[in-house]
Amino acid sequence: MNQFLRSLSATQQVGALFLLVFGVLAIASVTAFLLTLRERRSPQDEVHHERLRHFRQLLGTSWAMVALFWLGWALGNTAATVLFALIAFFALREFITLSPTRRGDHRSLVLAFFIVLPVQFWLVGTRHFDLFTVFIPVYVFLAIPVASAIAGDPQRFLERNAKLQWGIMVCVYGMSHVPALLLLDFPGRNYAGKQAFLVFFLVLVVQTCMLVQHLVTRHLARPPSLPEISQSFNWYPWFLGMLVGSIFGGLLSFITPFKPGQALGMAFVACVAGSMGHLVMKALKRDRGVTAWGPRGVSVTGANGLLDRVDALCFAAPIFFHAVRWYFGVDAG
Repeated sequence: MNQFLRSLSATQQVGALFLLVFGVLAIASVTAFLLTLRERRSPQDEVHHERLRHFRQLLGTSWAMVALFWLGWALGNTAATVLFALIAFFALREFITLSPTRRGDHRSLVLAFFIVLPVQFWLVGTRHFDLFTVFIPVYVFLAIPVASAIAGDPQRFLERNAKLQWGIMVCVYGMSHVPALLLLDFPGRNYAGKQAFLVFFLVLVVQTCMLVQHLVTRHLARPPSLPEISQSFNWYPWFLGMLVGSIFGGLLSFITPFKPGQALGMAFVACVAGSMGHLVMKALKRDRGVTAWGPRGVSVTGANGLLDRVDALCFAAPIFFHAVRWYFGVDAG
């Protein structure tokens, strides 16, 4: 079966994935709609209502993430790079909005939004493989404090620059590795022209992992393992999320250059990185005293901020990218 799926052309694989993914989402959406009608006819307790509301939110997020992939795939590699650059821009805006800045940071902020971000994604789009991996952690991390020092404001200098550097690292550097997967070339594996499926693979396994973790946490109502960081994080749901996400990745091996065991391992790496990154971002929100990066009703995604929806992907993408490149010894195409 796996060999047959691999033998399909890219167009045929896209059609099969379209039927599978959108079919599952359509069934889940119909189920949510029917549960909503049932709730209106016979109101349940508040806990049931809250769980259903969260399910609808997660379902909406899943639709948005999958639709973004298909849009990027349909429009081509360049459009996909621009699309993820826009996501990085709005995510960085949310991060900076909740991080206090001073007048002396204006030069650094202009540098981050209007020079660093477009240059980073331009390096990705033009396949400057060696430079895009070091541009931010080397050159930008040295340039940001220089720009702040020139402004002549030493108050909380280290803290202010560390916040901006961290925002650039997560929102720009992390997100830029999603379209960078299009750079990878797998000689001898008959994978030319199919690199977009790696993006789909990464997004889907990370989203599946986070979805399972969230749903299991809601239904089991176990006490939090790290209450000072998150009231919803528990190691048992986390383990189940890793397990389901990894197995699902193994089943999707036919859209990757990996064998089933390799796909399972790479999915596990992506799920661990994404879930731990999500936990780190929760710690940052606790430090800022907020429950979501975007204000309710104002943010890009509605219920919560855009960064709440893509934070796991921002952590998973660079780890997955470099793990694939190291393990398979691949280079830029």
